Amino acid sequence: MGENILVLGGGVIGLATAFELRQRGHEVTILEIATCGGQASGAAAGMLAPYSEIGEDPDDFFRFCLASLKAYPQWQQMVKSISGAAFEYTNSGSLHAVYHEADLLALQSRKQWQGAFGAESELLDREQLSKLEPELSRDVVAAMYYPEESHLFAPDYVKALEQGCRKLGVTIVEHLEKVEVIEWQADLFLKAKNGQTFTGDRLVVCSGAWSQELEDTFSIRIPVYPIRGQICAYHIPVGTVKHIVYTSQGYLVPKENGTLVNGASEDIAGFATSVTEKGIKRLTNWNRNVFPFLEKKEPFHRWAGLRPATQDGYPLIGNLQDAPHITFATGHYRNGILLSPITALTVADIVDGKQERVSISLFDPQRFT
Repeated sequence: MGENILVLGGGVIGLATAFELRQRGHEVTILEIATCGGQASGAAAGMLAPYSEIGEDPDDFFRFCLASLKAYPQWQQMVKSISGAAFEYTNSGSLHAVYHEADLLALQSRKQWQGAFGAESELLDREQLSKLEPELSRDVVAAMYYPEESHLFAPDYVKALEQGCRKLGVTIVEHLEKVEVIEWQADLFLKAKNGQTFTGDRLVVCSGAWSQELEDTFSIRIPVYPIRGQICAYHIPVGTVKHIVYTSQGYLVPKENGTLVNGASEDIAGFATSVTEKGIKRLTNWNRNVFPFLEKKEPFHRWAGLRPATQDGYPLIGNLQDAPHITFATGHYRNGILLSPITALTVADIVDGKQERVSISLFDPQRFT
């Protein structure tokens, strides 16, 4: 018999978790202070690129990210099938580009340790790159090519998750402004600012950058902070750029609608999601060194989202030790889109009492207390 589960937060992690829990027979209600996917989730560039993003440390976080990448082909197809909604999912491959011969050793080291995890990769020189990505700057001396890495169009993916949840029978309550956990040690009782109340058997905390507000409630440290990520986008002819391109400065992602997404500058601005000239300049000052044609272009769109960053960079996933009906799944920082399938599967396994498929010991939600 399924549990009655309250999911606090309707970002990509909350939606994906509710989506999976409902398929396993649980009654699920999402409580969202604004609108689903309205913060980091809908603003993301949608990269699924753990090999490119994690270059130095093959720990359990890398394994967790890798498991999610492997799960994505089946996961995204399931979301499309259940929701009836389409969204871009492109196995483009990626290039991690460097500009100095001295950086080759780091790429070779990366290739060696990632290869032990089954990573497909190839170190390409300048001439090989000119054939694979003709518009790439000739100043790039080499790049690691990862054919497995992919990307999706985040706004449509989040909408499809929401639609899938609704079709499965998940109750979604939005515009609550604020939700307080009034009781949790024995009975579970939550109250919204408008007076609505909610009860259930289990609470799953997926409130992202707002998670720290629950520190006093649960008497634990929850060092999750909002980091503003600013992104811009260009119109380019379809096919001009074919792969995700990473450098030490940031990334560029081509979308099938002819958009080239450039991100992301980061700064601490509390919960402000305004776009600043300084933040966008951090992008436009270097992107021409990747693709010279960008020097003559102006971005047609600029936006920002709040990324929930933890003190040590790892998410908080798991039950509270003395309250196993309180489960955390928050603090995914810049990896929320990538980690949505594996987080959903992991939380559902926790609820169902199944063995964890990837170790989550690094992600103990009480590790800071």
